[in-house]
Amino acid sequence: MTRTPPLLSSPGRVLAAALLCLPALALAGPDLGATEKQPLNLHAIGMFFAFVLMTLGITYWAAGRSKSASDFYTAGGGISGKQNGLAIAGDFMSAATLLGLTAMIYGQGVDGYIYMVAFFVGWPIILFLMAERLRNLGKFTFADITAYRLNQGQVRTMAAISSLVVVCFYLVAQMVGAGQLIKLLFGLEYNVALVIVGVLMMVYVIFGGMVATTWVQIIKACMLLTGGTAIMLLAFSQFGFSFETLTNRAMEVHKLGPNLLASGSLLADPVTAISMGLGLMFGIAGLPHILMRFFTVTNAKEARKSVFYASGIIAFFFHVIAFMGLCSIVLVGTDPQFFEGGDVAGKLIGGGNMVALHLAKAAGGNLLLGFLSAVAFATILAVVAGLALAGASAISHDLYARVIMKGNVSEEKEIRVSKMATLGLGVVAVLLGVAFEKMNVAFMVALAFGVASCANFPVLLMSMYWRGLTTRGALVGGYTGLISSVLFVVFSKSVWVDVLGNAAPLFPYTQPALFAMPLAFLCIYVFSKLDNSEQARMERAAFDDQYVRAQTGVGAASAAAH
Repeated sequence: MTRTPPLLSSPGRVLAAALLCLPALALAGPDLGATEKQPLNLHAIGMFFAFVLMTLGITYWAAGRSKSASDFYTAGGGISGKQNGLAIAGDFMSAATLLGLTAMIYGQGVDGYIYMVAFFVGWPIILFLMAERLRNLGKFTFADITAYRLNQGQVRTMAAISSLVVVCFYLVAQMVGAGQLIKLLFGLEYNVALVIVGVLMMVYVIFGGMVATTWVQIIKACMLLTGGTAIMLLAFSQFGFSFETLTNRAMEVHKLGPNLLASGSLLADPVTAISMGLGLMFGIAGLPHILMRFFTVTNAKEARKSVFYASGIIAFFFHVIAFMGLCSIVLVGTDPQFFEGGDVAGKLIGGGNMVALHLAKAAGGNLLLGFLSAVAFATILAVVAGLALAGASAISHDLYARVIMKGNVSEEKEIRVSKMATLGLGVVAVLLGVAFEKMNVAFMVALAFGVASCANFPVLLMSMYWRGLTTRGALVGGYTGLISSVLFVVFSKSVWVDVLGNAAPLFPYTQPALFAMPLAFLCIYVFSKLDNSEQARMERAAFDDQYVRAQTGVGAASAAAH
């Protein structure tokens, strides 16, 4: 009997096609030269292809292991706490973390460090308040928890809508970043770069599911930690590993002078500062692609371990970035080769977000620059894959399987719908990336965190901890948080003036969390209290069963298996 070689199977043919197409796209690079591009970075392209080949191989391996819905969405719940901690860190440490925060330290000093602290404070909240209950109560998405004892159709629809809003805005920001990065470093056209990211994202998710996505994130996290630490040590060594020497030199050459180590414009408006801190802190606890990772481990203990390891890794990397930013002030900010026209008073080549890449070249030459460029692109790929999987699961598991089909659907059909949703999200991400190429995408990230902190987090927290929550309260509070946070951002200066060109903002602050999040909590409380229907009484009575399972995990294993 003749056996078909493995590479001729359906996943194999797709992966082989991807491998054949990518080099062809790369060869187009030298013919696409334009004034805004840098010379073709052969080191970066070589390392990028090494990463892509490795991850496509992992996807081919994972394709044979993603048979059930549990495998596709949560890797069968078989990821260890350490592995999941690395994957969570990989999911969280986006290109904005590496490039954006380094640039913020370079430009604004301590303000950038305060920004990092606001990002980090959300992790203890997840560790102490959410990780264990998420694992014990959830199955595939956080909507499983919010709808545990409430009206399944209505609450899942609300949770899926808010999840898709967060995913789409986060996705667009990553896609635009990927396009600009490759355009600068690899010599490819912006639209071609978007197609590469979109195709790879779809291959990872459709054929490998959560298994492939997890391992792509783990590899990317290791590369990011290794590359960032190497650059930081090489740069720091030029100051004799003396923090005092480094800071003194930085203050001498930076425009802020001694104020480099003092809080500046970020805290000039305390209302905006508090609102930003709340949004970043609680937004992390409402990001669907982060919450989804807690369903991939075997039990609640491993979920807690995941957050513990992720917190340590992220804290370490934030400090690596802080040192990179300070070293950049001296090594990049005083070197004419990194500025347009060779004048340090001019603009940085590639813009402010390229500071980390310029530092890599200053500290280790083109080889290290190539490695960090490939890592930055790998970072975007991994985050985009996690976002796509979260969005696809919201569409297939929450909307299609539970709302439209009311649970009467086979796992095979649900997975098929999820793969179709991934294709759709990939196409939408590429098209939106093209549409938003010239636009400042910072407001999209703010909107993603704003929606997560104001729509997802209040309903999720109250559903786990408050007996009095009812479907009416969850719906009114969730939709209020969702709509108000979007409107506050749209009416702020970031969008109303800078993007839409109006003379003055309708909302005086740039961050919505301080206003929209309390409004969401208030609506949840008031409308739940006012609901005295029979359904509401049954929902309150069901809290005892939920509480026992949240504390003990009884029934969690059987639910994950179905």
